[in-house]
Amino acid sequence: MLSSHPAVVLDLSANGVGIIHALSRKGIDVYAFDTEGPYSKGKSRLATCGVCPSPLNQEAELLSFLKGIAMNLDKKPVLYAGADDYVVFISKYRNELSEYYLFLYPDHSLIMDLLDKKKTYELALEYNVPTAKTFFVENLEQLDEAITQLEFPCILKPVFGHEFRKHVNKKAIHIQDAIQLKRIYPIYRKFGELIIQEIIPGDNQCFYKVATFFDEDMELLALFTLQKNHQFPAEFGTGAHIVSKRIPDLVDVGVPLLKELGLKGVSMIEYKKDPRDGQYKLIEINPRFWLTHSLTGHSGVDFALQYYLYLTGQCPSPKLQQIDGVQWIYLVRYFLTFLEKRKNGEMSLKDFFYGLRGKKVFALLASDDPMPFIRSTISHLRNAWKRKRRSD
Repeated sequence: MLSSHPAVVLDLSANGVGIIHALSRKGIDVYAFDTEGPYSKGKSRLATCGVCPSPLNQEAELLSFLKGIAMNLDKKPVLYAGADDYVVFISKYRNELSEYYLFLYPDHSLIMDLLDKKKTYELALEYNVPTAKTFFVENLEQLDEAITQLEFPCILKPVFGHEFRKHVNKKAIHIQDAIQLKRIYPIYRKFGELIIQEIIPGDNQCFYKVATFFDEDMELLALFTLQKNHQFPAEFGTGAHIVSKRIPDLVDVGVPLLKELGLKGVSMIEYKKDPRDGQYKLIEINPRFWLTHSLTGHSGVDFALQYYLYLTGQCPSPKLQQIDGVQWIYLVRYFLTFLEKRKNGEMSLKDFFYGLRGKKVFALLASDDPMPFIRSTISHLRNAWKRKRRSD
């Protein structure tokens, strides 16, 4: 039986909305907040929503704001974060916030290491986890040296992705040759440290994720694996069409690694299977709820609910078996990916509609909560139109 503890969600993107939907439909009171900006319109009707101070440059104000929210509630709320900036903030101020909220995170130093692609790469080497060939470049001299060892095309990526995306809304930049790399590198270097990485061959379906929820004693309370079908943007992006799929080989390598690292709470590790050698190669590790987590509830392993039940002392039984074949679809991104892939002859209209068949859950589309879907769809289509105007 659910308790009367409310939940507070920091994030009103599709990630946060997924948490809102999972909890509110179980009768839990949800309060959700995000900074002023793209999410100030189209708020969820299933939560009490509002604007909060920024975790990046208003830390004292956000801390005071969260304390005020909790003090006005009858019971300690469970605190959820859907974005890296909020995770870092909660972890940094965990001692103060734990007096007002219920949450579970690994050590702060581990969280910071996982947000740093240099440290993540070093962890992969330490634990003998295969990864893409990577070069750390801090100046033009190191860039020239790396070019002699690089195979093109390659990708240019930020060391701190959440910081980089405040200036450039890209996960990675595709580099065709050395001339482009030498021209592009100084432009993006001013927004943060960069790394250069080989492109692991294979399409979107070569991406897999293993998600876990370990309790305070590192006992596994939830386990889930999935496979990407499509992402947006199609080349380097985030999930647009995902399917639940148990991958025993990945469970065997991913779960022990996350346990060895001490990743208590919710975490996710992403791999790409390299067709050249059949190895699953590490892409990233996130110590938080990930974009497509709402798929878990429809596949028999509800991460958001398990987290709530555990933190409110309801001793949930482990959820380690999932329903395979359930699809998660971010509809507007799936449509835009289709348009992109159709140009390249990689996807037909028949393929698009085939992807809508079967058991599925939509990232945002919901009859009882229409505004997040409307807001996101308008925003994505407007941005796509602007990009097209610039390229014409």
